[in-house]
Amino acid sequence: MNTVTYLIDIFLHLDKYLGFIINNYGFETYLLLFFIIFLETGLVVTPFLPGDSLIFAAAAFAAMGMLNIYALLGLLMVAAILGDTVNYEIGRIFGDKLINIAGGKLIKKEHLDKTNKFYEKHGGKTIIFARFIPIVRTLAPFVAGIGKMQYRHFISFNAIGGILWVLVVSALGFFFGNIPVVKKNFEFVIIAIIFISIVPVIVEFLRSKMKKTNQTV
Repeated sequence: MNTVTYLIDIFLHLDKYLGFIINNYGFETYLLLFFIIFLETGLVVTPFLPGDSLIFAAAAFAAMGMLNIYALLGLLMVAAILGDTVNYEIGRIFGDKLINIAGGKLIKKEHLDKTNKFYEKHGGKTIIFARFIPIVRTLAPFVAGIGKMQYRHFISFNAIGGILWVLVVSALGFFFGNIPVVKKNFEFVIIAIIFISIVPVIVEFLRSKMKKTNQTV
C-alpha cells in the first residue's frame, strides 16, 4: 500500500519531485526523462508510469529556463518512437508467448481486448490516436506487433504519433504550466490531464455497455 501511495504522490506532485531532480542532478535529468518515457511506451507491463503528466511538467520547467526545450523535445520524441518500436518487436516476436505465460496477471486481457477493438475501428491510425490515451498508448504497438502489422506502415504512424504527442503536451506545459493559477493548483492540473486522456476510453466503454444493453432488450 505504501508503494501505491508513493506512486500516487509522485503523479500528483511531479513539479516538486522533478524540480528536486533538476536542481540536484542537472544533465542526468534528461536521461531519466528519456528512460521513463521509453519504458512507458516500450514495455507492455509498465503502462502505470507517468507519460502526459511528466512531459507537461518537464516542459513547464523548460519554460522557466531549468531545462533546454529543444533538447527536451528531441530526446522525448526519440524515446517515444523508440519505445513503440521496441514494443512492436516484442509483440511480433514474443507476444503470444508472453500472454500465455503471464496468464492475465501482467497483461490484462480486458486491456488487450479494448486495444484490439480500438485497432479494428481505426486501423493504423490507432498508433497515432493511442498516444494520447494512457494504457492504450502502451498496448497499441504491442498489439500491432502481434497482428503482424507491416513494419513500414507501423513506423510511419509511430513517428507521426510520437512527434505529435510530445509536441502537443510539451506546448501545453511550456505555455501554460507556469501561469500562477496553474502552478498553484498543479495537482488538479495533473488530475485533469489524466482525466482528459482517458475520456476516449470512458466514452468507448459506455458506448459498448449501451450497445450490449440494446442488444439484450
